[in-house]
Amino acid sequence: MKKNMIFIVFLLMCTLGIFGCAKKENPDIPQKDSAEEHTQTEKVKIIKEDEIQSGNESEKELEKEPEQESEDPMVAPDVQMPEKKGILIALDPGHQGPNVDMSAQEPNAPGSEIMKTKAAGGTAGSFTGIPEYQLNLDIALMVRDCLTAQGYDVIMTRENNDTAISNAERATLANEAGADISVRIHANGSEDPGVNGALVLIGSAENPYVGGVYDSSYRLAETILNAYCNLTGMQNLGIQLNDTMTGINWSQIPVVILEMGFMTNQQDDTNMADAAYRETMVNGIVEGINAYYGF
Repeated sequence: MKKNMIFIVFLLMCTLGIFGCAKKENPDIPQKDSAEEHTQTEKVKIIKEDEIQSGNESEKELEKEPEQESEDPMVAPDVQMPEKKGILIALDPGHQGPNVDMSAQEPNAPGSEIMKTKAAGGTAGSFTGIPEYQLNLDIALMVRDCLTAQGYDVIMTRENNDTAISNAERATLANEAGADISVRIHANGSEDPGVNGALVLIGSAENPYVGGVYDSSYRLAETILNAYCNLTGMQNLGIQLNDTMTGINWSQIPVVILEMGFMTNQQDDTNMADAAYRETMVNGIVEGINAYYGF
């Protein structure tokens, strides 16, 4: 009986942990107290919330980012258009390509019995080989662009080398268009290769067809030739009177023929083939027209 009581007491003490028989935590594994666990839990919770918050804000930023306007290449930026001067200028690049037959005859002046070939073939560069009709067209197109950029209106008698138009028809075209002046673009030639320089042809004051516009034609010739020679350095051969030119005789407005230089002279010919020199030629012609109108 006594032994049984001792055994029961022993079992009871083990149950209460007095002899260390109760389950213990593994001493080799560090244990976290409840406060630390709570802190770590809060940290994890905060981190997760921050990540969520950051993700939401990023999405919002993407939503808020303004869409860039696509640039439409077909829509040109605002360009300041030149103020119109209300002046119409006729530009006549002399001659045309050799494939155009202009050998037929026409009256040298309105009502005249003198007949002349509708248009001659022109000359060519003795050193560059450039035909006059091409040089005339190249310069005239550049002058046109420069004039329109300054507010002038321009009409061309031809814009290619295949246009079949006579000298009388060129003058008539300018008359009927209501042009204010006519500037005919040509280059010269000579049997003497030493001859060089620029000159302007106009009708005389005694010309029965264009004598009435002599003063205006002379002033236009003077302003163009002076500006042209001053800028290009071309020798100024002056203003020459000629009453045999069909394209002058049919004109009802001030008209000049600018002979830009001699294509039979090496210096003139090579100069007129140079791109930079051509720009100067064009600037001289335009400057002369501006001087005529007081601009």
